[in-house]
Amino acid sequence: MPKMKTKSSAKKRFKVTATGKVLAGQAGKRHGMIKRTRKFIRDARGTTTLSAPDAKIVKGFMPYDR
Repeated sequence: MPKMKTKSSAKKRFKVTATGKVLAGQAGKRHGMIKRTRKFIRDARGTTTLSAPDAKIVKGFMPYDR
């Protein structure tokens, strides 16, 4: 049986932790920072964990990172 392939776009954007949670960069910080509040910009630093339904989709793209 051949090996399954990992989606290149997924491996660049997501990371699976040791406990199985999926980390992703915060959304909404690419452009338009003038209209965002300072509180939003502060809170959207770093990474965040995806919700369970979203994590299930991403894990399908990364078969060997479970």
